[in-house]
Amino acid sequence: MNTKAKPTSPGRRRTDDRPNAALLAEAQLRGAAVRVTSARLKVLAALLEAQRALSHQDVQEAFADMDRVTLYRALDCLTDAGLAHKIAGDDRIFRYSAGTEHGADNGGLLAPHHQHGHFKCTRCARVFCLDSFGDPGLLEDALQASLGKGFQGHDIEFTIKGWCADCAH
Repeated sequence: MNTKAKPTSPGRRRTDDRPNAALLAEAQLRGAAVRVTSARLKVLAALLEAQRALSHQDVQEAFADMDRVTLYRALDCLTDAGLAHKIAGDDRIFRYSAGTEHGADNGGLLAPHHQHGHFKCTRCARVFCLDSFGDPGLLEDALQASLGKGFQGHDIEFTIKGWCADCAH
């Protein structure tokens, strides 16, 4: 599974990743022809650093000086631009994750449609993207095999529920 060092705070990687995340965030914003603002840059960098999907509240706590409305607008902009994806939880809380790991063959700057699964911990409510499922077409192929020709999926929501490594102990 994940062999990266433990984050210093929930959902965060080591602080030495931050300069790279900020540079990558700026490159992605420019590559998506999105105006680079301080809020968008900070939020996208935070999503890139996160090892799990973050709720609005998670991001708000990281940037206490940022206005709630500004944060919502930044998240909506990043989602609309395909740089992040929005995950609807059964707890009615939306969580956000950077979409770069699903980028097409354009240097990983832009994310196509959100086509992968998630793991949700039923104890702590953290949500993790399941990126190692391989080809995004795998679930689309399963749709065709199960229902036959003519069905076309445009979005996939696939969630496995259980206990994360921290909660299982």
